[in-house]
Amino acid sequence: MIIKIPEYIQSIEPYKPGKPIDELAREYGIQNAIKLASNENPLGPSPLAVQAITLALSNLHRYPDGRGHDLTVKLSSRLGFSPDHFVLGNGSDDLIGMLTRALLQPGDEAIIPTPSFLMYDIDVRSAGAIPVHVPLRSLSICANDLLERVTSRTRMVFICNPNNPTGTVMSRNDFEKFIGALPPGIIVVVDEAYMEFVRDPDCFKSMAYILGNKPVVALRTFSKAYGLAGLRIGYGVMAPELAGILHRIRQPFNVSLLAQAGAVAALEDEAFLNKTVQTVHEGLDYLYVELDRIKVRYFPTQANFFLIDAGQDADMVFENMLKKGVIVRSMSSYGYPEYIRINTGLPEENKRLIQAIKQVL
Repeated sequence: MIIKIPEYIQSIEPYKPGKPIDELAREYGIQNAIKLASNENPLGPSPLAVQAITLALSNLHRYPDGRGHDLTVKLSSRLGFSPDHFVLGNGSDDLIGMLTRALLQPGDEAIIPTPSFLMYDIDVRSAGAIPVHVPLRSLSICANDLLERVTSRTRMVFICNPNNPTGTVMSRNDFEKFIGALPPGIIVVVDEAYMEFVRDPDCFKSMAYILGNKPVVALRTFSKAYGLAGLRIGYGVMAPELAGILHRIRQPFNVSLLAQAGAVAALEDEAFLNKTVQTVHEGLDYLYVELDRIKVRYFPTQANFFLIDAGQDADMVFENMLKKGVIVRSMSSYGYPEYIRINTGLPEENKRLIQAIKQVL
């Protein structure tokens, strides 16, 4: 059987996530491994979310609320936007897919800082549009470089803030200059998956621009700070007119009943959120001190992960760290062949990481 596949689909490189601990344990025969590769919450899920999910299990025979009323109302109260500004997604990457399908046509261009989250490129290509990659400067997104690549075919710009995998942020002043100079009608998609961990007071926050005269979409997730990565739930905040378009094309039950119940409860779990942020910040501070002590170069971050310059082949470092029971992420596929990315863990996990780095590097 011959199936004709469009060239723009054939050109897509599949997304390669970090492998689960169980798979690596089977493949390498390691035990008691710690995973510091996927920017997950070291504390696990929100306890209140787990309780809510447990209570919701008896309703698994029911379809979820397609509009996510309870969660949308909760977000509306928390963030100060009316409910018609929100769209829920099966993870924030679901929303990226909705935006590209709804707003891009073949031949349109979307500007993507590079390296950044790989799904931007995949979803733009899936719509038949053209990804325009703009290299980072000193691991940071440069607003002027983005503006220089704007053409009459530009329809969308992605900004990951803090950026994954570099952990850098764009300042409020730079973003305001950027948005002010951007031609009308171009959608700016700001992915804020790690915003809860930001300590830099100068970092811009996209929520402040949702009601402006330029179309800005803010994406958030419950995967990181709230510890619900396995549930796959995120949300977008945008103009009601744009939200209405996404509601037309989204899957009717794209966010599960359990995910909605868990997210509503997680928003109430301020104690867990605060403990998560404190654990991450204390872990970062500890790792910075220890890496300075052993003279290993790293790049400070505004997220819950950061880059380390291994000074040698990153894939080999990944393999050697794995033999020590520590799972990290090689950045070779991101264009950094000697960098690894690690996220902070629990204090004992951070200590194991340092010990492994001493032995491997």
